[in-house]
Amino acid sequence: MNCDVMDAPIPPRDRRGMRTGFTTGTNAAAAAKAATLALLTGVWPTTVSVCLPTGETTTMTPVAYRLAAELAQCCMIKDGGDDPDVTHGALICATVRPAATPGIALDGGIGVGRVTLPGLGLPVGEAAINPVPRQQICANVVDAVLAARPDGAGYLERRGLEVIISVPEGERIAQRTLNPRLGILGGISILGTSGKVHPYSTAAWRASVVQAVQMATYHNLRRVVLSTGARSEQYAMRMFPELPEVAFVEISVFTGAALRTCVAQGVTDVTLVAMISRIIKTAQGRMVTHVSGNPVDFAFLAQVCRDAGASDELSAATAAANTGRHFLELCQARSELAPLERLTDMALAQCQRFVRRLGGTLALEVVLVDFDGTPLVRIAGSR
Repeated sequence: MNCDVMDAPIPPRDRRGMRTGFTTGTNAAAAAKAATLALLTGVWPTTVSVCLPTGETTTMTPVAYRLAAELAQCCMIKDGGDDPDVTHGALICATVRPAATPGIALDGGIGVGRVTLPGLGLPVGEAAINPVPRQQICANVVDAVLAARPDGAGYLERRGLEVIISVPEGERIAQRTLNPRLGILGGISILGTSGKVHPYSTAAWRASVVQAVQMATYHNLRRVVLSTGARSEQYAMRMFPELPEVAFVEISVFTGAALRTCVAQGVTDVTLVAMISRIIKTAQGRMVTHVSGNPVDFAFLAQVCRDAGASDELSAATAAANTGRHFLELCQARSELAPLERLTDMALAQCQRFVRRLGGTLALEVVLVDFDGTPLVRIAGSR
């Protein structure tokens, strides 16, 4: 990519800090929006306001650009904040050009991986741009069209735009991720559910989990709903609309710290809402569930299938599965949900065991939700 590059250093990370960064999805959306504005107006924006999936906005500055008659290219520097993310400092780029077919055609270019195995929520052969970033990129391109064209509302009904996301160093960076093992080849994934990167692997993020539980009890709440991420928290809020926002705590990987604080603060009822990978790891007794140190154990899952009375076909397929999500899809495709029920029950038992070791008593409940928020299994235990 032959672009004019501007000097825009990003702040150094503070491993003790809590500076929020932005996902590869947000950077890709910002680059695509800036390139679209430049293509349609002939003027390069010095900054661009980008919408996040949460509804928030942030302003980002292009650091590399190229504008030609039928093509605009833009790059942003990925600032991961204080999170130790291997994509921190990488160039995330977008190329936008006219297309023959109306609408937005989004694809991945150099340094963006291709899906070669099932179980990732994306079709095999497709660029590894996850669903939420896809929506975010397209929404920001639409915003750019509306801002740049007097006929913006109907522009994409008559004309098309091709948007290609690329990461010049993506193939090299991907070797430091799980992508090769997951069958995502040729580069990194474009990720992000909230648009922001929180330094959840730091001690400061763990402290914020503790503080959030303390805040709930400060407001005299005796029921706390723990969720493992932004999406699972949204789904939890849908499940319990009667509870105030302060009752919901996004715990990230710190299940143990959250339960310990619930016991210490006198919480009486706790519900854990999680997706399949966290349920699997919790079922194995892992109270800190960061993916880098806790890969999914498919031999364990195959044994769970056998113990649950699943078919030999499902047990064998599980042993060769690609991801936790792939295992879930295998169960759903065969309408065999007994392994999911057993896993959720095991996760509940591990949480109960952890609480008892602390000398506490909690009324615990564990809910496994699907990727669209549908509750799949819900199991409650006694004190």
